[in-house]
Amino acid sequence: MVIIEVSLLSGFILASRSRMLLEHRTIIKKIEVEANVVYIYLEKLNDESHTFILQLEQVIQMKNLKPAIIKIYDYYQPGGLQISSYSGAGS
Repeated sequence: MVIIEVSLLSGFILASRSRMLLEHRTIIKKIEVEANVVYIYLEKLNDESHTFILQLEQVIQMKNLKPAIIKIYDYYQPGGLQISSYSGAGS
């Protein structure tokens, strides 16, 4: 099982429409939203390219917004961790 762990930008939440769209993708087994993190569980990955779009809603205006972290790892072997960051569109 592969986990995509998306830390949310400060002052943002996951839009409910975004969650519904993600849940209908057959590759996604489960989605959990806890505080400022979205966990996307995938049964497995193959050689196909996949794009996941998360729509966020700003609930609090923040100054000097810092990039948020995305981690991708195998649930059973988290040592192969891949880390990236994002700043959001319009930043």
